[in-house]
Amino acid sequence: MFTKELRHIVRDSRSLVMALGVPVLLLVLFGFALSLDVDRIPTFIYDQDRSAQSHELIQKFAGSRFFQIRAYVDNYEVIQRAIDRNQILMAVVIPTSYGERVTAGRTAEVQLLLDGSDSNTAAIARGYAESVVRSQDVELKTLAQERRAGMKLKPPVDARLRVWYNSTLESKNYVVPGLIAVILQIISALLTSLTIAREWENGTMEQLMSTPVRPAEMVIGKMLAFFVVGVVDSVIAVLVGVYVFHVPLRGNLLLLGLTTCIFLSGALFWGVFISAAAKTQLLAYQIGILSSFLPAFLLSGFIYSIENMPVVIQVITHVVPSRYFVTILKGIFLKGVGLEVLWVPVLLLMVYAAVIFTLATRKLSGKLG
Repeated sequence: MFTKELRHIVRDSRSLVMALGVPVLLLVLFGFALSLDVDRIPTFIYDQDRSAQSHELIQKFAGSRFFQIRAYVDNYEVIQRAIDRNQILMAVVIPTSYGERVTAGRTAEVQLLLDGSDSNTAAIARGYAESVVRSQDVELKTLAQERRAGMKLKPPVDARLRVWYNSTLESKNYVVPGLIAVILQIISALLTSLTIAREWENGTMEQLMSTPVRPAEMVIGKMLAFFVVGVVDSVIAVLVGVYVFHVPLRGNLLLLGLTTCIFLSGALFWGVFISAAAKTQLLAYQIGILSSFLPAFLLSGFIYSIENMPVVIQVITHVVPSRYFVTILKGIFLKGVGLEVLWVPVLLLMVYAAVIFTLATRKLSGKLG
C-alpha cells in the first residue's frame, strides 16, 4: 500500500511540485507580509510654540526608530486630511505655552492625534509616543532639581530592562515558528484528504477490497507515503526559517525532528479520516480546508493569544493539535527548552495521533464492511 501510494505521488509530478513548493511559498509570503512590528510610524508635527523646549521634544521623536516624521505642518486641517487619506497614523501638536510652562516648572500639555481605525496599532503607537513624552518630562524635572540643589541628582530607582528569548523584539522570530506549524497542518490534511475518496471515485476501491490488506494497514500505508512528503516539507520549512528569516534555533534538532514527525502523523491521519468519511474528492477537499486552515490559523495561538479569548473558545482550542505544536516550536526555536518542559504538549500530540488513527481505521472498516 505504501509503495503503491508513493508511486502515485511520484507519477503525478505537478501535484508533487505543488506539495513541496506551496509550503515554501506560503512561508515566504506570510513571513515577510505578516509583520506585527509597529515602527517607523508616519507622523506629522504641529509645533505652535517654536521654542527651544519644543525643539528638544521634536528631536526626541525624530531620534526614535518608532516614528518617521513626514512633515511639519501649521494647521489642523492638513492633519485631518492626511489621516483621512491614510497618509499618517499620528500627529503631535505642541501648544504655544509649552516652552513657557516647562521653563516655569508647571505642567505642560502635548496633544497626540491618532488614527483609531486600527485600534491595536493606534494603541501601540500611543504607548510609544507617551514613552517619548514621559522621557522628556523626566529629563526636564531632573534638570530643574539639579539647578535648585546645585548638584547632580541620581534617580532613586535604576530600572534595567532585559528581554529573554527574543531580545530584539522582532515579530518574525515569533511568527515564523508558528507559521511552520500552521502550514504543515494545512498541507498534511490536504495531501491525504483525497486519497480514499479518489479510490472510490476512480472505481479502484473494489480492487483494494479484494486484497488481504486490512483497514489499519491501508490507513498506515497511505499515511506513510505522504509522510515522506511531509518530512521533506518540514526540512525545507525549517531551513527557510533559519537561513532566510534568521530565526534562532536554540533547541535540540533531534527533539525538533521527533515532535515534527509526531505532529505530521496526527495531521496526516486526520486527512485520511476525512477521506474515509467523505463520499467525493470535492467534499473531502472542502472539509480538509475548513478543519485545518481556520483552527490552525485562529485557535492555535499562532497570532492571537489564547489567554485573551473567551473561556468557551479557550476550551475548544484544547482539541486543536497545532496549538501544542506551536508551543513546542516556539520552545525549541526561541527558548531552547527540552522534553522536560515540553513533555505535556508532546504527550497530547501522541494521544491525538493515536485517537485519529483509531477513528480513521473504524470509519474505513465501516465503509469496507
